[in-house]
Amino acid sequence: MNRRQLLLTLAGLAAMPKLALAAGAATQAVLGAAWRGPNKSDPYFAGALVADWESRKLAIRYAVPLPTRPHGLLGEADGSLLVVGVRPGTWLLRCDDKGQLMQQVRLDADDSPTRLNGHIVLGARGDVLYTTETDLKSGRGRIGVRDRLSLQKLAEWDSHGVDPHQLVLDHEGQLIVANGGVPRTPADKKYDLHRMDPSLVRLDAKNGQLLRQWKLDDPRLSLRHLAWSQTPVDADAYLGIAIQAEHDEASKRMAAPILAILDDNKLFVPTRANDGIGYAGDISAAYNGGFALSSNQAGLAQLWHPGKPDQLTPIVELQEAYALAGWTGPGKGGGVLVATALGLVRWHPTAKPAMLPWPQPMALDNHWVLLSEA
Repeated sequence: MNRRQLLLTLAGLAAMPKLALAAGAATQAVLGAAWRGPNKSDPYFAGALVADWESRKLAIRYAVPLPTRPHGLLGEADGSLLVVGVRPGTWLLRCDDKGQLMQQVRLDADDSPTRLNGHIVLGARGDVLYTTETDLKSGRGRIGVRDRLSLQKLAEWDSHGVDPHQLVLDHEGQLIVANGGVPRTPADKKYDLHRMDPSLVRLDAKNGQLLRQWKLDDPRLSLRHLAWSQTPVDADAYLGIAIQAEHDEASKRMAAPILAILDDNKLFVPTRANDGIGYAGDISAAYNGGFALSSNQAGLAQLWHPGKPDQLTPIVELQEAYALAGWTGPGKGGGVLVATALGLVRWHPTAKPAMLPWPQPMALDNHWVLLSEA
């Protein structure tokens, strides 16, 4: 796979001209990211990457060494970055906008009965953080409620499922949690997949009470990652759920859908179109109320648009297309920044495509977040 094989297409917008960035548009994007070196045994880091569209260069602003593999990241208003460990998640840390370590919690050092599942979200009032976790003894999913400043746990709730992964807030400030439903050992090995029980739940953000639960018909479709099609303050926003199929038969996994939608309290699969693998690694908001989904195993990022709900349109075809972040770009936004094996790929319905090579040999983890544009 090389740069000539980069394919950037428009979803239902083939007649729209591709434009350079408009005058006055942001010339830089700063992303919070986590990565390791090119080899699986290389150490992990988290930090900030600066994409300069004019010079076509990508630079590392700072890099913080990590204990083990990272996963979810959360950018904060003051420019600091929260990073969560995964598989199994034994640590949670915060660094400031210069890369100085501010806080770190080690679950393996304080005899905690739970392990982190890789994602974190800020509460609506800004005073607490919520983390997805698993109880090591029972295997039940847990939601940790943590003080925003110290990261120390204040409370712990049932996730009303197993294998909770990503969580987001809805327009009322309540929690939406994706229970992946996959039974796992404390060492993160999957087992008894015939007992899978994935679900999407809505929890009261004040006390963890179960308010609503949704399930798909097929229990082998693990619900993993979440994104709103637009700000969740808008009650009409879609919630997109990235699916990872866990069927025993390869043919069923290859034919499995990779996207579910929650709309008006209904959870459904809008299209059977997929990536040929049955594995969506990340999801982000994209053009005009749609979603981008990445499939690193297929080397593909695709766009789903509510105007053509039965279709998925390729926007990037490149090895290890994985981490996604919404990108404002020119006009009213709708762009996506995609991490690939070769570097950062920029897609937008009205901006000229671009790819910036990695500043050094590195492999990004599943996710990154847009921290700022300038």
